[in-house]
Amino acid sequence: MLDSLHHVALICTDYDRSRRFYVELLGLELIREVYRAERQSWKADLRIGTAQIELFSFPAPAPRPSYPEATGLRHLAFSVAALDPVVARLEAAGVAVEPIRIDPYTDQRFTFFSDPDGLPLELYEAR
Repeated sequence: MLDSLHHVALICTDYDRSRRFYVELLGLELIREVYRAERQSWKADLRIGTAQIELFSFPAPAPRPSYPEATGLRHLAFSVAALDPVVARLEAAGVAVEPIRIDPYTDQRFTFFSDPDGLPLELYEAR
């Protein structure tokens, strides 16, 4: 019935800052970018593997309820071949990264960090 994940949509508070974060720091490919004047909204389609992230801006988006955790999307997890160089790149750019942990069920290494709006992101080392 379902074939794969096509995209995840994110709303940011500062489009330029978030675009730089996802494209320049995390290395997602910018497929297209449009300004929708009628909505005062930017939209960027970003490729990661076979999936996409749609990055939206709006004039005054409501804050994301995170703590305590709310119903809905908890976090986005990105697969990486090697965790340490990605963590080093993020920390060199001033991004706070949690200590690396080991998943007790899979024995895989992972960690969390946040995007510029506080959206929790996970790095999962796929071996």
